[in-house]
Amino acid sequence: MIATVNPATGECVATFEALTDSELEEKLARADAAFRSYRHTTFHERAQWLERAAQILEAEQETFARIMTLEMGKTLASARQEAVKCATACRYYVEHGERLLADEAVDTGGARSFIRYQPLGAVLAVMPWNFPFWQVFRFLAPALMAGNVGLLKHASNVPQCALAIEDIVRRAGFPADVFQTLLIGAMAVKGVLADPRVKAVTLTGSEPAGREVGGQAGRQIKRSLLELGGSDPFIVMPSADLEAAVRTAVQARVINNGQSCIAAKRFIVAEGIAAEFEARFVAAMAGLVVGDPMLGTTQVGPLATPAIREELLEQVKRSVEMGARLLTGGHALEGAGNYFAPTVLADVPVDSPAYREELFGPVAVLLRARDLDHAIALANDTPFGLGASAWTNDAGEQARFIDELEAGMVFLNRMVASDARLPFGGVKASGYGRELSAWGIREFVNVKTVVG
Repeated sequence: MIATVNPATGECVATFEALTDSELEEKLARADAAFRSYRHTTFHERAQWLERAAQILEAEQETFARIMTLEMGKTLASARQEAVKCATACRYYVEHGERLLADEAVDTGGARSFIRYQPLGAVLAVMPWNFPFWQVFRFLAPALMAGNVGLLKHASNVPQCALAIEDIVRRAGFPADVFQTLLIGAMAVKGVLADPRVKAVTLTGSEPAGREVGGQAGRQIKRSLLELGGSDPFIVMPSADLEAAVRTAVQARVINNGQSCIAAKRFIVAEGIAAEFEARFVAAMAGLVVGDPMLGTTQVGPLATPAIREELLEQVKRSVEMGARLLTGGHALEGAGNYFAPTVLADVPVDSPAYREELFGPVAVLLRARDLDHAIALANDTPFGLGASAWTNDAGEQARFIDELEAGMVFLNRMVASDARLPFGGVKASGYGRELSAWGIREFVNVKTVVG
């Protein structure tokens, strides 16, 4: 079902008809036709349209924020920030896109040699619900600036976000059909990706979805980018500023109501300071205000769907049954909506769900490290490798973390975050490829060698 269901109340607000086969075919044909002309537009023209999109995002941030909060439950304040952040991504490529894709001369000792970056065509974007604007714009901005056209298959619980983004692109002045939303179910993705007019795919989502889409792209010999799950470590060593570490740890765990791939999930604390960290952290988590995401006082809103809440509850219950120590929370909240109490688990068995699986909600796992080597080993003891936050003021420890943590991103004395200026992505089961920065705009281009 493609529908807006308010996660704060459970009320079905609106439903949408999925595209018929003929309607989908028409959109694919229009995208193909649009690319043939759009690829010849100038960087200056694309930059003007992208700048206008940024202006719309900023001017109408309240409207877009309310749509995000209504559809997936993030706090209204964070939704406003998300809309503005999308504008920053647009402006990064307005300012740097042409330079990042300029011809690069190569001295080969005689004949003229250079590298030219050229767009591929229609790129399918399979996007998740948790950051319903940002996830799309961090693909959209570089892809359109590079001269590609976009086809958005958004999560089925955020259709109004998907349609709003398409409308922003239209109102910004981009040529018709350069970016289209496909209101289709998950089962239709296979057919779209198999279509020869679709040249590449980018997916942000679960590991099973990544395996399916990445596998199909491989069979079709099409470019793919996968940004999958994460079980990010948040490591605190004795030299760290403990007050700042605790304050940031809480923020890093419950960002987006705990539903973020780069949210800190496993808190690895040096033995000597573990008891104090635990006491402060548990008190802060227990004191968070859970409630209506539209209210300015709310710190944690509902989970996006009942299924997500039930899965999280089952992971917590199984982990406690296996021996994990429940320090606070551990239960769904009564009443309407998909609310879950902020939760902290300790002494988590290594074979329990809380240790091995991604926890997509406001549930934190505390682990104790005997020393630096043990902290690194615990951090790397996961199938995921997206981001890592390490808190230490010891230069030697910082060097070890930078070199040895198995992650696509390492943040020192800061929480992991995305930034248009920096490449974003992971290793291991967290996927491959990079979004944002120079890497992001070059993911879906033909790197053409020219010698003449």
